[in-house]
Amino acid sequence: MAEYWLISAPGDKTMQQTWETMNNVTSKQNNLCVNYKFHIPDLKVGTLDQLVGLSDDLGKLDGYVESITRKVATYLGEVLEDQRDKLQENLLANNTDLPSYITRFQWDMAKYPIKQSLRNIADIISKQVGQIDADLKTKSAAYNNLKGNLQNLEKKQTGSLLTRNLADLVKKEHFILDSEYLTTLLVIVPKANVNDWTANYEKITDMIVPRSSQLITQDADYALFNVTLFKKVVEEFKLHAREKKFVVRDFTYNEEELAAGKSEITKLVTDKKKQFGPLVRWLKVNFSETFCAWIHVKALRVFVESVLRYGLPVNFQAILIHPNKKSVKRLRDVLNQLYSHLDGSASAPSNNADNVDIPGLGFGQSEYYPYVHYKLNIDMVESKIN
Repeated sequence: MAEYWLISAPGDKTMQQTWETMNNVTSKQNNLCVNYKFHIPDLKVGTLDQLVGLSDDLGKLDGYVESITRKVATYLGEVLEDQRDKLQENLLANNTDLPSYITRFQWDMAKYPIKQSLRNIADIISKQVGQIDADLKTKSAAYNNLKGNLQNLEKKQTGSLLTRNLADLVKKEHFILDSEYLTTLLVIVPKANVNDWTANYEKITDMIVPRSSQLITQDADYALFNVTLFKKVVEEFKLHAREKKFVVRDFTYNEEELAAGKSEITKLVTDKKKQFGPLVRWLKVNFSETFCAWIHVKALRVFVESVLRYGLPVNFQAILIHPNKKSVKRLRDVLNQLYSHLDGSASAPSNNADNVDIPGLGFGQSEYYPYVHYKLNIDMVESKIN
């Protein structure tokens, strides 16, 4: 189960006592979940007004950072293409897997100095993730453009004879070249009509060179023939050929252009390979950056909400819960009973707890419980971008 709950409870006589009380009734006695202490440093509190304003802003920042984190993960999956099954192993946070990072969370003092105000820390995260988002747009546009051009050229190398590039199928000897009066056309003939073509192509118009048509190649549905005729009857030939379901492909044999087309594909394949490695590395590094930033935003939200809920001095224990999938409802009920004394309005378990929005409570949360609570879904492979 990729869903975790990040909660906090007001401190008892000691933080350890708060932890043991909660852990005993949920994990040790009832086996409803696995719990981890979630370490939040002593952050600067500021004023109550600042906290209330910051609470709403942190809610928006939380959603934004999560969306960019998922966007980076999704794009990494797209870039990996046929190696997509390796996506999960490439999604690391601080060089460790995501569950290990969040269950052993340590605040990054270097990136987010706790001597700064809460607002400044939030701004640092916002600017950092905003820059990653901007860079991702630039890098993905360039790579997608390159990949799109290559795919278009590759499509022309495959598919039906009606649409594919014919350059790699024909040879110089299939054409009359450098003639003042004669030219060679390439004609796509449905397989069902091949006998008709062979028997009657010389009669489509006047001025067709007898026995000048030969089968060059065929696919499942069509055959490719050449035919030589006088230049002056080309348009008439095309018209009458179309009436008989023979399709004349526009094609001019030019060795320099054919060589340039082949070298263009080679160049694009080479360019894509050159960009692939650095792009994957950039995505891995910046997935880690955004994911870690996201968890720090969660920590900020727990801190701010806990101070607003439980008051000063700061005294709460943050706990990361990994619910057992089959015990979610029971766990919710146990937590509601354990912390019902914190808020009488939430003491009765509600079937709609996940959808309740109580004005003035929760400070921007769509869910409300008597204890501080945030959901955390770390499934980056299947979950859709918000």
